[in-house]
Amino acid sequence: MRFVRYTDGTRSAWGVEKEATVRALSDLPGGEPDLADIGNPSYRSRVATLAKSGGLTRVDLDAISLLAPVPRPGKIVCCGLNYRDHAEEQDEEIPEKPMLFGKAPTAVTNPGDPIVHPDPENERVDFEVELGVVIGRAGKDLSEAEAYEHVAGYTVVNDVSGRTAQGTDGQFFRGKSYDTFAPMGPALVAGDGFDPNNVDVEMRVDGEVKQASNTEQFVFDVGELVSYISRSMTLRPGDVVSTGTPGGVGIFRDPVEVLEPGQTTEAEIEGIGTLTNTVVGE
Repeated sequence: MRFVRYTDGTRSAWGVEKEATVRALSDLPGGEPDLADIGNPSYRSRVATLAKSGGLTRVDLDAISLLAPVPRPGKIVCCGLNYRDHAEEQDEEIPEKPMLFGKAPTAVTNPGDPIVHPDPENERVDFEVELGVVIGRAGKDLSEAEAYEHVAGYTVVNDVSGRTAQGTDGQFFRGKSYDTFAPMGPALVAGDGFDPNNVDVEMRVDGEVKQASNTEQFVFDVGELVSYISRSMTLRPGDVVSTGTPGGVGIFRDPVEVLEPGQTTEAEIEGIGTLTNTVVGE
């Protein structure tokens, strides 16, 4: 089931996509859902029944703008070298444990909104298509099986990266955290019909494919990764786990290809959709 967060210009709201329209979830008893609701199978069943019967208000897609499913995550936990093909392009050994780093919540931006290049003359800005895991229920010390029960749904994240800052600092946080460097969306997909460990992922820049892989290439699948993170820190509703990127990123291409103002990125994940953002100068 595809949930979307959207605005009509006056307020933000949740809806569910059905037959090229959005059905407003504010019509349900209790009003707007939270992430725990979206992750709850019984809630999704009620939504499906009402949407099928016409019991939810239709919203014209042309009259709304899509928003990031989680506008301000409590934390964004990212995993490096989590695709075998990405490790291979760097001549790195497959890691034995997840390599984790953080990304500032203020980096999140909406589908269709610009990625702001902070310094076109000096900063090398890169693209990274990633599957985002949105937490719906709090959890600590979760088993791999329990991890999935705490997931609200899945979305697309473009882990935009400032490579110059990464190289200068010798760590990732600043280069990953410029404002607008975490586009997220266009939908939050929930339910058993979506297998996060077997979907195609692709990044296009100005229509040209730069990254193409499948999450079968994961070194650590979603259950393993969420479980591992939960052993170190409590995961709370609205936290986002960004699961890593496949091979083909710009900094490891020959010649190097980095983003410039005017270019458009399209991060697509099978079953979720395409997250489109254009790069602009600051």
